[in-house]
Formats: sequence, structure tokens, C-alpha cells
Amino acid sequence: MTAPLLLVDAASLYFRAYFGIPESAAKAPDGSPVNAVRGFLDMVATLIRGRRPDRLVCALDFDWRPAWRVELLPQYKAQRLSADGVEEIVPDTLAPQVPIILECLEALGIAAVGAAGYEADDVIGTFAAREPGPIEVATGDRDLFQVIDDARGVRVLYCGRGVAKLEVMDDAALHAKYGVHASGYADFAALRGDPSDGLPGVAGVGDKTAARLIDKYGDLEPLLAALDDPAAGFAPGLRAKLIAGREYLGKARTVVRVATDVPVGTVDTTLPREPADAERLFALAERWGLASPAKRIVDALCERN
Repeated sequence: MTAPLLLVDAASLYFRAYFGIPESAAKAPDGSPVNAVRGFLDMVATLIRGRRPDRLVCALDFDWRPAWRVELLPQYKAQRLSADGVEEIVPDTLAPQVPIILECLEALGIAAVGAAGYEADDVIGTFAAREPGPIEVATGDRDLFQVIDDARGVRVLYCGRGVAKLEVMDDAALHAKYGVHASGYADFAALRGDPSDGLPGVAGVGDKTAARLIDKYGDLEPLLAALDDPAAGFAPGLRAKLIAGREYLGKARTVVRVATDVPVGTVDTTLPREPADAERLFALAERWGLASPAKRIVDALCERN
């Protein structure tokens, strides 16, 4: 079996690591918390050991709330804004850990890629569209279900319950769980909404109704066109709700869809068999008290057949 390209939604994983490991359980020699770093390195080590990729890219949020999405829907992720209305609300003790994670990835020789004006989802969407399969996407973000593509061998490793309890999602598994195929997932998400992203959805349309509509029409374009056809068979109440949400839906579908044309340039996705800079990794491990997770991820790199 061909080894996969593993695309890691880095922010999704290090946020989960931060909230999953108490700060008191992971501190550097100087007392600084490194729970997100420790947890993230262990998650990546577990993924490498379990999935045995030969290529790996950690996708980064260079812009967590891109202007082109906000221009369409000003409420997009607005609930995550700090008091100044500019920055994302990030725990004070998490923000300093992100540069340490990036330093560790660089020392390991693992590609970490972002692009100005785009989210990590878009970076993943671009690699998933352009790189040869098989491809596995490790994330806790359901929006990335839309990149599943059985024909190209693209699957999602959903980390909602942690990387040790992955849900491997192909198109059949997605349809069994949500009632829609990957090609319709973004429009399904726009219909039902997502409070975590500030997307209200269409008032009165829940998961089941959204899934039924997308399963019937395929995507929003024919669904919205059918609203003007008296013979389409909509219940009057549902037709009224969808008409009221028509303008929102026209914008939300663009906001929810991941980009597949991010200018990430040429990237060496090869996952090394040993750290690119072992001396630097050792220094980082010593400075931040990361000897154990550093050893585990190095062992994971070296143990692949």
C-alpha cells in the first residue's frame, strides 16, 4: 500500500492540546507552560506512528479571518474577536507556545506552510487538490469534510475525540453520518449554520432538513433556483425560510468553501527519517523541558519502514 501524504491542521491540534493537558502538568524549567507544545508533538508522533506517511505538511493559519470572507459575511468568526475588534482571542499562555511549536517543526524537518490572506483549511484544500494521493487530513474541523474525494484517495482523519480515537472519514462514512456526500458538505454546512464560525444558517433549518435538501438537489445553486418554481413541491413554511435566507446563502457558500488555489509555492513535503537539525532539537527540548515528547516524535520518524 502506498504511504499517504498527511496534512495536519496545526491550529486545530494545538488548540486541542492546550485545552486537553493542564498547564500544571507541562512546564518548562523556567516555569513557562508548554502543554500545547507537548500535546501537539505527541499528537503528531501518534499520527506518524499510526498512519505511516512518507509526506507530511502542517498547515498554518496565517490569516484566521480573511478579509475576503469577512467582506461577504461580516459576522464570520466575529464572536472570536478581542475587544479591539482586530485580534483573535487566544489564551495568554497559548500564544507564546506557537513559535516554539514552529521551531520544533523546523528542527525536525517537517514542512509548516501558511499563506497570507488564507486559513489553514485553504492550505489543506490546495494540497489536497494538487498533490497525488493517497492523502489523509488530520483535523478537528468538520468544514474539511468537503475535501474528501474517494476518486483521488483523499480522506479525513477526524480528531474530535483525539488522535488516539480517529474517525476515518471517506465519502460513504460521511454520508452515513450526515446524510450528504462530500461534494455537498459545504452547502449543507452553510444551510444549517455553524455557531463556532459565526454562521447563523437559515433560521428554522436544522441538520436533517439541510441534509435532505442537499441530498435532493446536490448543491445550493439548483436548490435556490427551485424556490422560484411553484411546482418544486416545497412546503410553504420551508420555502419562506429559504427565500428569507437566499441572500445569506449566496454569500455563505463562498465563505464556507475551502480555497484550492492558495499560492503556497513549491514545498518539499517529504517526511524525514531523522531530524533535520538534531542539535537544535536537543537544545529546544532542553530549554523547554520537552525531552520526552521530542524523543517520541524522533522515534516515530525513525521507526517507519
